[in-house]
Amino acid sequence: MGALSMLTLLVTHPMEFRILLQYWIWHDQRDVSAPHEHEYTGWNRESMRKSWGFLDLTSRSFSAVIKQLEGDLARVVCLYYLVLRGLDTIEDDMTLPDEKKQPLLRNFHELTLTPGWTFTENGPNEADRQLLVEYNHVVDELKLLSPSYLEVIIDITKKMEAGMADYAHKAQTTGSVYLEKVEEYDLYCHYVAGLVGEGLSGLFAASGKEGEFLAGQLELSNSMGLFLQKTNIIRDFREDVDQQRFFWPREIWGSEEYGAAAGKPAFKEMNEMYLPGNEKQADYVQSAMILNALCHATDALDYLRLLKNQSVFCFCAIPQTMAIATLELCFKNPAMLQRNIKIRKAEAANLIMRSKNPRDVAYIFRDYAQKIHGKCGPDDPSFIKIAAACGRIEKWCEDQYPSFVRMAEGGGQSQQFDPLDPRSIVAQADDERQRSAWLEKRKKELMDSTKDVIKAVQQQDQAANNFEVIKYVGLAFVLLTIVTMGSVYGIIYYLDHFTV
Repeated sequence: MGALSMLTLLVTHPMEFRILLQYWIWHDQRDVSAPHEHEYTGWNRESMRKSWGFLDLTSRSFSAVIKQLEGDLARVVCLYYLVLRGLDTIEDDMTLPDEKKQPLLRNFHELTLTPGWTFTENGPNEADRQLLVEYNHVVDELKLLSPSYLEVIIDITKKMEAGMADYAHKAQTTGSVYLEKVEEYDLYCHYVAGLVGEGLSGLFAASGKEGEFLAGQLELSNSMGLFLQKTNIIRDFREDVDQQRFFWPREIWGSEEYGAAAGKPAFKEMNEMYLPGNEKQADYVQSAMILNALCHATDALDYLRLLKNQSVFCFCAIPQTMAIATLELCFKNPAMLQRNIKIRKAEAANLIMRSKNPRDVAYIFRDYAQKIHGKCGPDDPSFIKIAAACGRIEKWCEDQYPSFVRMAEGGGQSQQFDPLDPRSIVAQADDERQRSAWLEKRKKELMDSTKDVIKAVQQQDQAANNFEVIKYVGLAFVLLTIVTMGSVYGIIYYLDHFTV
C-alpha cells in the first residue's frame, strides 16, 4: 500500500490502520536470502534463487507462509509447491490438445527428475508458463533433496497426475465440461488439493518436526486440502466461469429444489447464475456450496491440534483461518457472482497475528461460523443444514476449549473460570471433587507405603533379634563346650597323676 492509501485508510478505517501498523512493526518475516540462512534455503545456488523467484511469481499468499517454515523445510515445501504448480499449469492449459497433454501429465513424475527438462509449448496467456520454460532449475534442486523428502514428492505427483489426466481426457473427448455429482466434485478436489495435504503431512513427518504418525492421518490431511480448495472454487466463481472452467457440481447448481424455492426452473448453465433476475436462486445455490465446504471445518481443527512445531502450525493454520473468513465474506454476498472478492488486508493481517495456537484458531472458526449462521434466513432451503454445520463447529470449540475457562495472563494459575458463567460453578465443583479424590488417593498411597516401610523395619528388627539370640546361644554353647572339655581334661589329668 502506498502512502496515499495508508493516509486514506487512517481517515476512513482507523482501526484497520492500527492493525496493519502493528502487523508491519511486530510480525517477523524470514529473509531467505540472508547469508546465515543459505545453509537451509539454498539461496547461494542460482537454481534455488530461481526457484524462490518462481514461488513469489506463482503464489504471493502461499509464498509468505512457506518461507516461515523452520530450517530446510521451507526449501523442501517450496520445491514441492513448484512441482505441483508445474503439473497444474499443463492441466489447466486449454490450448494443448489431448494427445499432447496426456503423455505430459501421466509421465510428469519422470519428467520432473529428468536433467535439463523444460516445456515451452504452453499457450502465451498461461499465467505460469515461465515456470515450465525454466523448469530445469527445479529439477536440479530436486536432485539435492534427501530420499525421504523426494519419495513423498514423487509419490504425490504420481497420484495427482493420474487424476488430472483422467479429468482432462474426459473434458476434451466427451465434450462435458461439468462435474455432475458432489462425489465427483469431492474426488476432483482430492486430486488437486487433498493429495497436497497428504504430501505435506508426509514432509512434516520426514523432517522430524512432527511425529511419524502424522503421515498416516490421510483423512484429516485430505479435509485440510478440500476446505481450502472448495473455498477458492466458491470465491473464484465468476473468474472460472468467464474462462469456461466449471468446478461447481451440477447436482447443486442445477438442483430443481433451489429453482422451486425461488419460483423458477432449475439452471441449465452455470453462467445463468449471475444474470439479472436470478439473484435469489443463485443465492440458494451459493449457500449450498458454502454448506458443502463447511463440512470439512472440524476435521481441519482436529488436524491442527495434532501439530507440535510452531512454524508448521502457523503454516497450516493461517490459510485455514483465511478460508473460513472468505466463506463468511462470500455467504449471502451477491457481489461474489459478479467479481472476485477478497477479505480486507487489515482483516488478513489480524488473522495472521491471531493464528498462533489451536485455541485461538478454534475461536476464529467459531466467530465466523456464528456470523454465517446469523446471515442465513429460514427461507433458504439449506437453512437447517447450515445451522447444524455452524453448530458443529461451535460445539467442537466448546468441547475442546470451553469459553468459560480463560487462560491466565502474567503467570499464576494456568486457567481461570469466568465468575459470571453458571457453568463455572459446576466446573469448579468438579475440579474440587477431582482434587479431593486425588488427595485421598495420594493419602492412601502414602499410608500404604508407610505401612510397607514399618513392616520392613519390623522384619529387620525381628531378623536382628533372631541374630542376637543365635549369637548368644552360640556363645553359650561354646562356653559350655570349653567348660566341659576343661572338666574332662582335669579329671583325666588328676587320675593320671594322683591315682596309686
